[in-house]
Amino acid sequence: MKITQKDMAERTGVSLGSIKRFEQTGEISFHSLLKIAFVLDCLDDFDQLFAQKYYRSAEEVLRERRR
Repeated sequence: MKITQKDMAERTGVSLGSIKRFEQTGEISFHSLLKIAFVLDCLDDFDQLFAQKYYRSAEEVLRERRR
């Protein structure tokens, strides 16, 4: 998807300055990042970041904490 910084700012509600700073430095608020991901239709990419591990027993939890 080809989109200008100005268009991205308008579509997301994120300021143009924040969009520019994000492209230059990689720094952006998480809230703004989610807005951009929504417009780019890639919110599902965040699922793996917040995937929870499921443990079958207390022993598994303790083993994991010791690592």
